[in-house]
Parts: sequence; structure tokens; C-alpha cells
Amino acid sequence: MKKYETVTDKINEGRRAFLKTAATALALIPFAHLPLPAAAEAGGADSMKIGVIGSGRIGGTLGSLWVEAGHEVLFSSRHPERLVEFPERLGPKARVGMPREAAEFGEVVLVSVPYHAVPQIGRDLAKELAGKVVLETGNPYPSRDGEMAVRARARGTGVSSAEFLPGVRLVRAFNSIAYYDLRSEAHRSGDRVAVPLAGDDPQALEVASKLVKDAGFEPVVVGGLSRAKEFDYGTPVYARALTARELRQQLGID
Repeated sequence: MKKYETVTDKINEGRRAFLKTAATALALIPFAHLPLPAAAEAGGADSMKIGVIGSGRIGGTLGSLWVEAGHEVLFSSRHPERLVEFPERLGPKARVGMPREAAEFGEVVLVSVPYHAVPQIGRDLAKELAGKVVLETGNPYPSRDGEMAVRARARGTGVSSAEFLPGVRLVRAFNSIAYYDLRSEAHRSGDRVAVPLAGDDPQALEVASKLVKDAGFEPVVVGGLSRAKEFDYGTPVYARALTARELRQQLGID
């Protein structure tokens, strides 16, 4: 039997033995069964700073879903005083500002504006957006956007948007889902609604795919920016709440 010089030595030895036994027992517990902190369950462990340029029906809804998923979001507008509802409703992870502030703030930036405004954003915020992952949602409508929309439709929005937003890591995303489906179908039970993505940067597509999932949808990578034309306005999959399997079937993706 081990001899101890003092009672304190004996107590300390007992404590060490207890801690060693407890650590061994914990190591045998499968991590899958351990509860995650609320922040991790909400995506907090991988949270990002997201700038939203254009906080209307699409941008405002997506930004709200991302805040709910644990991301920090700066909603922007030329009139940020009209956006106070977001931090009031969503809490400290939501803030408001001007478009330039959103471009500077975001590790990822969502551009969700009328299509005719995209070229101006590319010119005005080129420095702030350079090298960043940019998700762009706009659809060109000739009745609203004029002749540039006609040309963009003919070429395909992926190719056109890349020229309007040079120097960014562009992903076409969320352009083919109706704004009312963004809120009503997010995180629905069963098979989720699919969101087609197109981009030339694999890492940017990974980031976009994560954000699609965090918003409560299923990402489907269609291909490079030239293939964004396959889910542009007027295509058979546009504004339809399809599952990933249905979308892949429609687009002929394995």
C-alpha cells in the first residue's frame, strides 16, 4: 500500500485518480450523442460576416434567415433609416448601414438589387468587393431595366453579371426562387426546396452552398457561370419550388 506523508497528499492523489477515471469515461462516449451548444447548432461555430446590398424582399428575407442561423449581417440601403426593423427584430447580430459599409463589412456579400443597378455597384464598390465571394440574385426585366436587360438575357446572367462585377468571386444564387417561398419554404420538413447555383470558383461555390443550407434550402451546383442561363428567368425551373431531385432531373444533372 502506498504511504502518504500527509493527509493532504492522500486527498490530492484521490482527486487525480478521480479525474483520470472521469476523463477516460468521457472519451468512450460517442460525440454524436453529446448536446451541442446553441451557438454551434445555429451555425455559430462557422458564423460569417455577411453584407447585404439591397435589403428588399429577397435580400431582407435571406439576411434574416442568416441571422437566425447565427451569422452577423449588415443590411444596407441608400436609406438605412428605413431598415431599423432588422436589428429591432433580430437582435445584436443584425445592423444597418450604407451599401459601401455592407461591402466593407462582409466576408461574403449578397447583391440583391434591380438588375440595372448591378453595373453601378460594380463600379462604385470595386475596391470593397475585390476578391470577395459575392452572391448575386438579380433578374433582368426589359420593362424595368431597359436595353441592358435584353442583352443580359441573350448572353445569360452569369456571364453578364461577371462583367458587371469584375474582380469578385461570383456565384449566381437565389434568383430562381420566388421571394414568398424564401420565408414559407425555409427549413421545411421532408425534402427541402432546391436553390440552383452557378459559379467558376469552387471555393466560392462551397461558401454559397453552406449559406443556402443555413437559410433552410438545398444547394444544387449546376456548373460554371455560363450555365446560370439554365435557371434564368423564363426557363422551366424558374420560380418553381422544386426539390433537389426534381431540379436535377429538369436540368439533366447526375
